[in-house]
Amino acid sequence: MCGIFGVISSNNDVKDQIFDGLRKLEYRGYDSSGIATINNGSINCLKSQGNLDQLQKKLISEKLFGTVGIGHTRWATHGVPNEVNAHPHITDEVAVVHNGIIENFSLLKNQIVESGIEFKSETDSEAIAHLITLYIKSGMDGYAAIRATTEDIQGSYALAIIIRSEPNKMFAVRKGSPLAVGSSVNENYIGSDGYSLGNYCTEVTYLKDGDIAIIEPKNLQIYNYKNEFVKRKSQSIDKSITLAEKGVFKHFMSKEIHEQPSVIQDAISHYINNEDFTVNLPKLPFNLSNLKNITLVACGSSYYAGLLAREWFEKFARIKVDVEIASEFRYRDLPMDSSDLKIFISQSGETADTLAALKHCKKLKQKTISVVNVPNSSMCRNSDTSLNIYAGPEIGVASTKAFTCQLIVLACLAIHIGRINGNINNISENTYVKSLLTIPRLISNVLDNEDDLIRIVKDLNPIKNALYLGRGQMYPVALEGALKLKEISYIHAEGYPAGEMKHGPIALLERGLPVIISAPSFNLFDKTASNLYEVIARDGNVLLITDKDGHKQLGDTAKKIRTFIVDTADIITAPFIYTIPYQLFAYHTALLKGTDVDQPRNLAKSVTVE
Repeated sequence: MCGIFGVISSNNDVKDQIFDGLRKLEYRGYDSSGIATINNGSINCLKSQGNLDQLQKKLISEKLFGTVGIGHTRWATHGVPNEVNAHPHITDEVAVVHNGIIENFSLLKNQIVESGIEFKSETDSEAIAHLITLYIKSGMDGYAAIRATTEDIQGSYALAIIIRSEPNKMFAVRKGSPLAVGSSVNENYIGSDGYSLGNYCTEVTYLKDGDIAIIEPKNLQIYNYKNEFVKRKSQSIDKSITLAEKGVFKHFMSKEIHEQPSVIQDAISHYINNEDFTVNLPKLPFNLSNLKNITLVACGSSYYAGLLAREWFEKFARIKVDVEIASEFRYRDLPMDSSDLKIFISQSGETADTLAALKHCKKLKQKTISVVNVPNSSMCRNSDTSLNIYAGPEIGVASTKAFTCQLIVLACLAIHIGRINGNINNISENTYVKSLLTIPRLISNVLDNEDDLIRIVKDLNPIKNALYLGRGQMYPVALEGALKLKEISYIHAEGYPAGEMKHGPIALLERGLPVIISAPSFNLFDKTASNLYEVIARDGNVLLITDKDGHKQLGDTAKKIRTFIVDTADIITAPFIYTIPYQLFAYHTALLKGTDVDQPRNLAKSVTVE
């Protein structure tokens, strides 16, 4: 969840580079931050509560020199988000930054305290610094002390370490949490992802679980969990990922909402043949013609993408589909067959719960596909094959374009499997593909009417609670809409199947409660309209998203509610068309409320702890 960045140089002060790297990692956490360097035989450290702007103020007023240093931006797990609990954690011998959780922290802390050492913070990470220090003072060199410490600690971690007595080295350790090493002519780098390293390196080396790297300005040595020297293959950095800037937009989230027509077009271009209107997936390493069951596994918005995709897989491929929350999935003793396919969905490819579920399925010899936005991520490396969603870097914590690009890839995969197993013919495939090709234009049409939605938002505000309703495909859309409102405006919102409202949630209805309903005319419109009437009868404040035909069918009732009209949709296009208004609704509600849209409280972009 936290972001790690480190630099070791032959002759340059490194604090500015570290700070720049942390800027690119702030999406991983922004509760606090800090940088430590070695200079003139001592460790120097600056830390600050809050986002990086607060640390920057200190860096301007207080000097921090050194040719080797590590930095950290934090998402709090153990200990409240304050300056004391901020990383790096330092002793007189070492400085450590950590992403992950130490599961046996309490036991280790008791042992360390018994040795006469007093803890300064409430964090589990501080124990790592003390353990390394104790081993160094027992006579070990830095590498040996770090390896001994990794044998003591249990959990998941990525570590960057500098040691006062070895100022020409920087150490990196990985178990469970991602970490990459990048190189240039006279400098080497550590980063939590390739994006953070892109301004300084053309290639990166991703550490594997159990690796300990010894990094010098012009040298890199990696040892595996068996203490064997190994060479890890380096990989090129896609330079396009370094170009994430807000441009004319006030927030990254707004920019990313408006990027969806172009990024979806890019995703489509990778998976669709425009000449014959067929899906063109890369060659997969297994046969999909005899699948009996598909399981989609994910968290958060990716889970809702899976719920939406379920209908496509069931309709196009006629295969039973389960959709599982990753944090629950592997703790159930589920029967699995060798003919099953497991699909894991994650924007980052590093989501801890989803990655753990993937590894669990690999042990059980399941066919695995990961659908991710980050090539060379842990999920890519651990699955049989991966499908890139081509959304580009998504900086806003609340997912928008990654969500819709996930849907594009999942739709293509569903059509592909349906064609392979003979459940859809060429004519049907052509029809579905032609629908996919219209999505960028249809989303652009929604965005062109953003001002209409802004007026509705202003009319409805202030909002204290909200209920989102939908049937069929619109139920997962409702869940995603409610999540977006919760994430960036901190307003309690519930997504619910419209038909289930009368089985309890109807008790929540009161005068003025905003009830946001999506209802395309082509699917279950009459049923959803009945639920709409129930809301109106109880003085709910309705916002209906529908098409012209749906609006017409309501007759005089349409005059009693607010409506936002979108284009006519079908089973392919509907999830996209109806998701965009919910993204805009959440964004403009948050603007009115004055929350930090791109960095909402308590959240981080990549959840790398369980």
